[in-house]
Amino acid sequence: MIELDFNITIVGLGLIGGSFAMALKELNPKNLWAVDISEDVIKAAEEKKIIDKGYLDPRIPLEKSDMVIMCIYPNLTIKFIRDNMNNFKSGAIVTDTGGVKEKLIEEIYTFVRDDIDFIGGHPMAGRESKGLERASKEIFNNANYLITPTDKNKEENIKRVEDIVRAIGFGNIVKLDPKKHDEIIAFTSHLPHILASALVSSDSRCNTKFFIAGSFKDATRVARINSELWTELIMDNRNNTLHQLEVFEKSIVDFKRVIMDNDKEGLMTLFEKGRMKREELG
Repeated sequence: MIELDFNITIVGLGLIGGSFAMALKELNPKNLWAVDISEDVIKAAEEKKIIDKGYLDPRIPLEKSDMVIMCIYPNLTIKFIRDNMNNFKSGAIVTDTGGVKEKLIEEIYTFVRDDIDFIGGHPMAGRESKGLERASKEIFNNANYLITPTDKNKEENIKRVEDIVRAIGFGNIVKLDPKKHDEIIAFTSHLPHILASALVSSDSRCNTKFFIAGSFKDATRVARINSELWTELIMDNRNNTLHQLEVFEKSIVDFKRVIMDNDKEGLMTLFEKGRMKREELG
């Protein structure tokens, strides 16, 4: 277990922020503080003893925090960092947990102080629901964590972020540039949420729930979506998402064509191609 002989502040005690708090508390940091806009949420986190103290006023913990973990929506992250630029401790590492990176990092770099190291991060973990009451350190177990460093980041600070996320349970940690991150995430994350919602919405029948089994439930699980968050993520990654939709449309056309042509061999080939690709994912 690594030693965290420094102060950490989590901004936002929702599903991800609360889960970070639960996992980090077990590593015994010097101080684990949190900032949230809800006094009730702060009180609940303090009562659960997953933080040492919570604050409505971010200035108080930020001035003493060696690391700040942003667990709020990307555009709110930009606003929070800009609004509190003068409150961060000199030398602080600031990292985020948002699902888009290129726009966020580019904008933050236009105003961030030279003595603050902002490092993009993205935990590939979560649930369809939100809120502190749904938080759990277990969601991080063996999950993937993406770090999007730039040439502005210090190697020792990137390693510190990497060590911490590994210590709280993440299995695979991948480092890649922000642009490539957004290109890949458009396919692996944004496209599936769109497809799940479209599939559910395409049904005009009544009582469909009495005719579904595992396949339909698996395919539509993420349609139970945080609409506000996913609208922001997809629109911030609009061009990459549109590209992936166009590629998917071509794939659907292939299936439609072989079915219309009564091409059993063609259909079997498409299914086999999909099966093998899925096998590669493990």
